[in-house]
Amino acid sequence: MSQSAAGEGYDLVLKGGRVLDERNGVDGVFDVAIKAGKVAAIGASLQPGTARVEDLSGCIVAPGLMDIHTHVYHKATSLSVDPGLIARRSALTAMVDAGSAGAGNYDGFRDYVINQSPYKIFAFLNISFPGIFGFDKGVSIGEARIREMLPVDRCVAKIEANRDRIVGVKVRIGGPVTGDLGLGALEVALEAAEAVGLPLMTHIGTAPPSYGDVVSMLRPGDILTHCFRPDPNSAVGRDGKVIPEVRAARERGVLFDIAHGMGAFGYETTERALQDGFLPDLISSDVHVIAIEGPGFDLLHTMSKLLNCGLTLPDVIGMSTSRPALAIRRPELGHLGVGAAADITVLRQVESNYVFEDVVGATRPGVTLLQPVAVYLDGKEMEIGRRPFEEPFTLGSHCGHDHHKEEAAE
Repeated sequence: MSQSAAGEGYDLVLKGGRVLDERNGVDGVFDVAIKAGKVAAIGASLQPGTARVEDLSGCIVAPGLMDIHTHVYHKATSLSVDPGLIARRSALTAMVDAGSAGAGNYDGFRDYVINQSPYKIFAFLNISFPGIFGFDKGVSIGEARIREMLPVDRCVAKIEANRDRIVGVKVRIGGPVTGDLGLGALEVALEAAEAVGLPLMTHIGTAPPSYGDVVSMLRPGDILTHCFRPDPNSAVGRDGKVIPEVRAARERGVLFDIAHGMGAFGYETTERALQDGFLPDLISSDVHVIAIEGPGFDLLHTMSKLLNCGLTLPDVIGMSTSRPALAIRRPELGHLGVGAAADITVLRQVESNYVFEDVVGATRPGVTLLQPVAVYLDGKEMEIGRRPFEEPFTLGSHCGHDHHKEEAAE
């Protein structure tokens, strides 16, 4: 394990938790020392000196969780939710907005949401000039149906002026979202992404176009979000196997993201894909004004759902920390190496009798849930929120940290 040169003068030592840091190959019971908002050392039985000590025996200590697919242009777009509420409830330190804003309204998102939040918020800029403008309960108006609404030059210019927070281009493809324009919207979005040298995140909805047609156009590093959506138009063919186009896309470096949302996680697709050896690369929530009410709820709940589907805890943590950070080309995030920002999520894994539900109403009994214990953002302890939709179903004991949660149910 690594230790700072000084080896003393820590501000805080998190002692005795199971540290899971995929980037640095760490999985074991260690102490984590923090100094001046940075990770100062990781090792067994670190000497805290005069530092404050938190006993995290029985807890999971991970890099700060990053939700790579959210909608948080709060109060300016009808689909978006409060990023602070989501961060507190789901134990996040970072989140990525998936195209709520386009070139026409990104400045408001930057000035009134991103710059006002203590959390680290990034964005995929929607190729559609107004972003996702017609999505709410009972309202669904596709933003990528008309070619004139997808000006490549405006998208490129806005990204070039905001590379500190814009990490790629977003497009929603399929059914009524793109209408007759279909794959034409994907072609335009790829043109913009190519011009700025950044990844494209593409939503896949109902056909047309087909799942195979969409993934066949994606480049290495691009992200297919909603990868385990249910039929029709899923990643799994009639033979129960992952379709060849999806396999070929993964081989050339396309990334596959869960993005649960309100319509994009089906147990039948998920179980068949996993049985066929096809795991997701990334876990995200697609939290928005409808999805926040379930069955996806948020990133932490989606992680628990995948854990109960048979993914290992190290994989679930890696898919929600290191891998999304690398996918958006922010390698300084998502790990606990010495010198990294002390963005840390502390969780406990508890026994549970929760019955999980997918987006078409299929259910599966669960045996475990991940619960928030503490969050540190640049070394500062943040408030965490209650999870009333899970609280009646947690059966396990608490780990050592005496944390404070918001009293109001969210």
